[in-house]
Amino acid sequence: MPNLRPRPRRGAGRGARAAGRDELVSRSLQSAEHCLGAQDFGTAYAHYLLVLSLAPELKDDVKETFQYTLFRWAEELDALSRTQDLLGCYEQALELFPDDEVICNSMGEHLFRMGFRDEAAGYFRKAVKLNPDFSDAKENFYRVANWLVERWHFLMLNDTRRNMIYNAAIQKAVRLGFRSVLDIGAGTGILSMFAKKAGAHLVYACELSKTMYELACDVVAANEMEAGIKLLHMKSLDIEIPKHIPERVSLVVTETVDAGLFGEGIVESLIHAWEHLLLQPKTKGENGNCEKYGKVIPASAVIFGMAVECAEIRRHHRVGIKDIAGICLPTSVKFQSPAYSSVDAEETVEPYTTEKMSRVPGGYLALTECFEIMTVDFNNLQELKSLATKKPDKIGIPVIKEGILDAIVVWFVLQLDDEHSLSTSPSEETCWEQAVYPVHDLADYWIKPGDQVTMEVSCQDCYLRIQSISVFSSEHEMDVGKSFTKNKDLLPLGNEAELCSALANLQTSKPDAVEQTCVLESTEIALLNNIPYHEGFKMAMKKVLSSLTLEKRGQAMDTQSNEMNCESGQNNSEQSVPEPLYVLDVSEGFSILPIIAGTLGQVKPYSSVEKDQHRMTLDLISEANHFPKETLEFWLRHVEDESAVLQRPKSDKLWSIIILDVIEPSGLLQQEIMEKAAISRCLLQSGGKIFPQYMLMFGLLVESQTLVEESAVQGTERTLGFNIAPFINQFQVPIRVFLDLSSLPCIPLSKPVELLRLDLMTPYLNTSNREVKVCICKSGQVTAIPFWYHMYLDDEIRLDTSSEASHWKQAAVVLDNPIQVEVGDELVLNVQHHKSNVSITVKQ
Repeated sequence: MPNLRPRPRRGAGRGARAAGRDELVSRSLQSAEHCLGAQDFGTAYAHYLLVLSLAPELKDDVKETFQYTLFRWAEELDALSRTQDLLGCYEQALELFPDDEVICNSMGEHLFRMGFRDEAAGYFRKAVKLNPDFSDAKENFYRVANWLVERWHFLMLNDTRRNMIYNAAIQKAVRLGFRSVLDIGAGTGILSMFAKKAGAHLVYACELSKTMYELACDVVAANEMEAGIKLLHMKSLDIEIPKHIPERVSLVVTETVDAGLFGEGIVESLIHAWEHLLLQPKTKGENGNCEKYGKVIPASAVIFGMAVECAEIRRHHRVGIKDIAGICLPTSVKFQSPAYSSVDAEETVEPYTTEKMSRVPGGYLALTECFEIMTVDFNNLQELKSLATKKPDKIGIPVIKEGILDAIVVWFVLQLDDEHSLSTSPSEETCWEQAVYPVHDLADYWIKPGDQVTMEVSCQDCYLRIQSISVFSSEHEMDVGKSFTKNKDLLPLGNEAELCSALANLQTSKPDAVEQTCVLESTEIALLNNIPYHEGFKMAMKKVLSSLTLEKRGQAMDTQSNEMNCESGQNNSEQSVPEPLYVLDVSEGFSILPIIAGTLGQVKPYSSVEKDQHRMTLDLISEANHFPKETLEFWLRHVEDESAVLQRPKSDKLWSIIILDVIEPSGLLQQEIMEKAAISRCLLQSGGKIFPQYMLMFGLLVESQTLVEESAVQGTERTLGFNIAPFINQFQVPIRVFLDLSSLPCIPLSKPVELLRLDLMTPYLNTSNREVKVCICKSGQVTAIPFWYHMYLDDEIRLDTSSEASHWKQAAVVLDNPIQVEVGDELVLNVQHHKSNVSITVKQ
């Protein structure tokens, strides 16, 4: 029997479904808005996902609200450590908005905070490609690029002599028959390409960094060598035969050495290579085909050292003053830089810092001849194995010049083979820096001819360690005063006085005396040594606090007079305790400014230091200066999290002074400083101040080949014809940081000019975009624009971030293309300020 029910019209069901979808979309939008109002961001986000999956045509309409919801929900997930959920939300968002630069940038920021730098860089690069004018993404990419492709890559690739010598040694080895090659720590792959071009049959290259591995893949392909070079994204320690390479190789080439030679793990990787990846070495006098034997380039190294006097190293690694703006530093507090290498250190810390000694500000004075510290044969497995277990060698070096013993400077000669070598000596024109071992813990650092500097040298934890540095004086046989005393702050003494001091300390030292060792970054030590900084802040704070105290006294007298009139002469027995003035220091790192503030009257200072050892140190300094224990408060104990650091000290009180850290030690503006200033202005009492109140940014035009070579690889000539520059230069950044203009090799082509004013107290005076005319006073090529700041605590007290005493360094914008100028020309600079980022371009 036929079905007699009427058949629905074609499309009627579809219309009903569309109506139902529209209804669901409408309700979900309403629910999302309701949840946003209730700050239920997770549910709001879920509703928006539903809306966009059902109605993609609404993307443009809800895009901004969706972004806001995503970011707020991501903040909550981040705070709850729900990492997988957070990343899942961003992946969903990018499926819906794959070309949204704001979401890409935000995803990159979260990844970077989690430590996924390679992945973060990918999102930042994508955001910049989507919108080249997106300043937040550009700034993020520049910052992450410095992590991913360290600046020494550019210097090394531009070092033609280094490239030629490595190429010659590799060519010679391959000609002799070492034709299967493993490049350990390949970087851009240049050594692998040298080997392949020399005629190697098999070339393998391993690189751990994902960014550098991908860059090497591009470089090798661009030079049409991908068929002959196999790239491995892994550590050499993880390479297995035959899983990754079919058999042992005859030649390992590597340059996994740092300024201290061993710091990049060359010893460990070569021990593994000899045991698992290399053919056995040829013994002396043995003849035969080289393909049957193993060899390493470099073949060996000789490490050299020299004791030096250097004021710049001293001020970054030793606190050289006892009194800072009236605050006495007690002898119970011992400051050390991270480069200090303690014999019984529990943690493996790099025991040295690095400097380009030929460019160190103020220069240096050699106090000893250069001396040999150690030799190492990279082609001797037993010698490599014994390095880590060998007892320290004791070395004694005669002093040849009178001066202050500040550091042992170390360099090495890399012997690639019996014919080719590279030196990293400070007297050589080279891309290398030198390793610097600052000297600590001497009672007297003054040495003279006839004295002997002694030290212990070892290779513990695969680092070159120079420890137990002391001075043996020629004037008496016992070496007591110069290497042992409890009082590290003594002024230089005669030898008899030294001996007496040492004996006195032995007799009177108390076993239960509190001694605090405080490890500070080198920039924090330089800050403590910066006398104008602390004196300037003391004067500026004193002015503000005196003004507010007078105002408060006036108000108190008026109140007291009114009370007396009201009480018709009745005696009020209760004496009101005056309210203190509140000072908040939110400087980055260690700061004694709150203690200085505490000496300036009835003040309640708050410090925002985070580390326990820094708090203990500040407590000891407070006690030594006879402060009541409760004078100094540590503000982070009073707030739930660091993001709430700028808030009121009490519900009904406001800050009298807020000290902000506006310049990074690198020479750049601190991130989000303008946003912090905006919050700070809302938290100040009437007449209160932010320090600094405003800043002037200065710059000048220079010609500097050094800055050009440190910023980008220059063509193919320096890389011996290989095409590397376009690939690594994708990671060049327009701003070079941690510069010292006093020693930077450059030719000034203009006088300094004011580029920008940033006012933290009166923001309406700021401009986001301005043009500055600069007159040329010397002909040449403009390659860079170095810049620095004058920080005004008030209209009279100024701190200069380029001064000799400054703990700040300077920065420079490096131009993509040099500009030829003549005397009398005028260039126009466009200076843009967005949030905490400043960009400087030359208007053509």
